[in-house]
Amino acid sequence: MSYRSYWSTLIAVTVLSFLVVGYLGKEIYQQVPPIPKAMLIDGGQTLYTEEDIKKGQAVWQSTGGQELGTIWGHGSYLAPDWSADWIHRQAVDLLNTWAQRDYKKNFDTLPDEEKAVLKVRLQKEVRTNTYNPDTGNIVFSKDVGTSIQRVARYYQDLFGNAPELHELRNKYSMMEDTVASAENRHALSGFLFWAAWACQTNRPGQDITYTSNWPSERLIGNTAPPVLLMSSIMSVVLLLAAVGIMIWYYAVHLRSGYTDITTLKAPVFNAPTPSMIATKKYFLIVALLLLLQVVFGVITAHYTVEGNALFGIRTGEFLPYTVSRTWHVQLALFWIATALLGTGLYLAPMISGYEPPYQRFGVNFLWTCLVIIVLGSMAGEWFGIKQYLSLQMNFWFGHQGYEYVDLGRFWQSFLMVGLVVWLVLMVRALMPALRDKTQNRGLLFLFCIAVFTIAAFYGAGFMWGSHTNLAIVEYWRWWVVHLWVEGIFEIFTTTAVAFLFVNLGLLDRHKATKSVLLATSLYSFGGIIGIFHHLYFTATPQTVIVLGGIFSALEVVPLTLMGFEAYHNYEISKSAPWVAIYKWPIYFFISVSFWNLVGAGLFGFMINMPSALYHLQGLNTTPLHGHAALYGVYGNLSIGLLLFCMNSFIKKDVIARDEKLVSWTFWLLNIGIAGMCFLSLLPVGLYQAWTSITHDMWYARSEHFTAQPIVHAFIWMRAFGDTLFGFGALGLVAIVLKKMCLKKDQKQYPSLA
Repeated sequence: MSYRSYWSTLIAVTVLSFLVVGYLGKEIYQQVPPIPKAMLIDGGQTLYTEEDIKKGQAVWQSTGGQELGTIWGHGSYLAPDWSADWIHRQAVDLLNTWAQRDYKKNFDTLPDEEKAVLKVRLQKEVRTNTYNPDTGNIVFSKDVGTSIQRVARYYQDLFGNAPELHELRNKYSMMEDTVASAENRHALSGFLFWAAWACQTNRPGQDITYTSNWPSERLIGNTAPPVLLMSSIMSVVLLLAAVGIMIWYYAVHLRSGYTDITTLKAPVFNAPTPSMIATKKYFLIVALLLLLQVVFGVITAHYTVEGNALFGIRTGEFLPYTVSRTWHVQLALFWIATALLGTGLYLAPMISGYEPPYQRFGVNFLWTCLVIIVLGSMAGEWFGIKQYLSLQMNFWFGHQGYEYVDLGRFWQSFLMVGLVVWLVLMVRALMPALRDKTQNRGLLFLFCIAVFTIAAFYGAGFMWGSHTNLAIVEYWRWWVVHLWVEGIFEIFTTTAVAFLFVNLGLLDRHKATKSVLLATSLYSFGGIIGIFHHLYFTATPQTVIVLGGIFSALEVVPLTLMGFEAYHNYEISKSAPWVAIYKWPIYFFISVSFWNLVGAGLFGFMINMPSALYHLQGLNTTPLHGHAALYGVYGNLSIGLLLFCMNSFIKKDVIARDEKLVSWTFWLLNIGIAGMCFLSLLPVGLYQAWTSITHDMWYARSEHFTAQPIVHAFIWMRAFGDTLFGFGALGLVAIVLKKMCLKKDQKQYPSLA
């Protein structure tokens, strides 16, 4: 295959995949659950208006949104899934109402025959779609309407300060007066009911709900539709076929061709440019933000066993669970993104050999902006969740309520501007290399594409407003989380690592170019359409389930070769004495291969099949995959790149003296994340999955499950992994500070140029 063939394959796969994603996006827009003009009780009484529901969505965002429980399975894992919880409470309320009226007994005491009669009645009542497109209204029977009002009062009390629910709020790590205004609590209950209505009401002309019968709730007949099993079977069959093809292709075309690393000489000695030296402060921020993320992760995990207290101290009212979790999640993206931005700014002059005028000023200016964005968005989120901002001000400066895109729209816009500034800095530094025909232009063009898409794809986060239909928000949110974070970041880092190895002479540039193009094509083939595995049950058409199930399984295919890549990296680390300078960065890349296979591959595939995710959506199997993949892959990659860049500022003998500290940091971080996953998240996730399958989703997400002593015991077992990981983060801070304090003697040791 020539470069042209590789490029043609990549372009064709990418274009066709985005056409599919765009077409189904149009279908999602057209088939979203309607927000009615009014929800009425038969006879004329208004339950909620369109304005109530939209205002309730803004109120929900101000509470932390997806950082406080979940809706449609997306969000945090301590409080309930509000959709599943509402459905079950309303179903039990109606069944007991009818049982008392018809049989003078509670539903649970009835014989099976009478229970069956009432269940059939219930399913007809709640699953029948009474939305009238001509009037825009939904009309409920008097029994259903009265039941909705009773359940709504419970939620209004829960989000307020009703004394009888104080202990329950503590188990959910909710503040007293989570929503202080009674008017806002009424609106919030309207939004929560609308989300639950979409889960229990059939689509017009179909026998499945808007969310494809999710969540599981046997009382109303919410069971897995056949399409889930069929698409899961298809995904496994195609995965096995694709893995076989991939291994054959590797054996025939890719196995040979690595550089003979035993004969390599050390790279050219060269001094870093002023802007390259200025990137050191980016890597300090990376280490500090990682340490801060660990602190808030420990606090968040502790709240799950002690409610609103931290070792007996009532910290929850000042630092609520929703704030600590928001910061924990957001800081992960901030420190990983900062590492990639810093790496890009370091690599650009190295690749081109050109330092543009005022480049150092631009690097310093962007760093200042990033610090302001991090601190400003964190402060805004605290003020928003504490209800110190109006709903409109909260959306702009506080908390948007959507996991991974929590920061207010102003800070989001500021970050977008920062990414554009970074793009300009990168392009102006790379321009001479782009004009140089002697450069490895294939790899360079791919690197530039990755740089451009990092700036561009974050723009998907601006495709919704504070009142946009939740199904549409979820579609665009996963463009940011899946395509931007999981996709573009991976392409950028893969290309960056290839450049480093090529410039060190450890990898043949032609082979590197072909490998990166192939890896990008493989990711695009499975990963772009694979975005739909996040959207199975977010009120999307069933086509999303079929394509999402098949293509998300194909995302695992390139991970099957991780062992080969890891072994080659290991060989590199042992090849020649001078390579010892880069031993530990290479070890971090080796760990990426391991966690890519385990965290992204095994743990990801375990939950991504439609028939599995139907029961696992929003359970602890999701953070199992998230922690192992986000830190294991992107975290280790970021730290490896950090060490690669910073070692160019340090003498070889100093690097050798630091080896023990770096070694301890490497093992503490990786053993720590493994302990967290295998000792805590995996057993809790499997136990919760069994509970979901046997007792339905509402129970698996309720305080009846999360407050069990055995669950708390497994959560406490996180302390082992968290402690090791925390010491690893401290080690990274020490490494960066030590490297920053040393000055380079240009005659004694190399840069990567």
